[in-house]
Amino acid sequence: MSLPSRGSSLTAVPPGGARRAPLYTEAERARRDASRWTLVQGVLAPLQFAVMLTSVVLVLRFLATGEGLGWATASIVVKTLLLYTIMVTGSIWEKEVFGRWLFAPAFFWEDVVSFGVIALHTAYLVALFSGTPGPRGQMAIALVAYAVYTVNAVQFLAKLRAARRDEAARRSAAFTGQQPSRQAGPHPAGRAAMQETS
Repeated sequence: MSLPSRGSSLTAVPPGGARRAPLYTEAERARRDASRWTLVQGVLAPLQFAVMLTSVVLVLRFLATGEGLGWATASIVVKTLLLYTIMVTGSIWEKEVFGRWLFAPAFFWEDVVSFGVIALHTAYLVALFSGTPGPRGQMAIALVAYAVYTVNAVQFLAKLRAARRDEAARRSAAFTGQQPSRQAGPHPAGRAAMQETS
């Protein structure tokens, strides 16, 4: 049996359920597993989230007490640099796995929201270096950026779970000897994560 193309995918038919195309084709899964950038994303994604949580505590402390502006500012800058790094490495990963730098169908909406996150973090840097608005206004921008970033993280976590379900279904079908059915159509909208490894 030949590998599915971008225009078609193979998926087992769930008992009593509708057919759903998997997140990755066989070829894409193989490229994902072979890419060193999969591991890079897997390390950077939780690191960035941990930095964000630390930064939120420092920012809220400053807003509540007026103390620790330097630490809060440094934490936001570090978070922003990590965001830029994961976007660059994520684009390389997307190119290796899906054949395009950004907006692959599998992670289209995640990429769209990611650009909103980048815009808000960049707006914070502009405010920081221009001094307008002041420190409290800058912290407010950072918190909004973190809120949108959290939404984006949830998107990637949802795709991680979907990929794991696909892998479990694939292994189950192989174990039971079920013949997969072919479902025509474009590869579904559906990138990290926080990216998932088998």
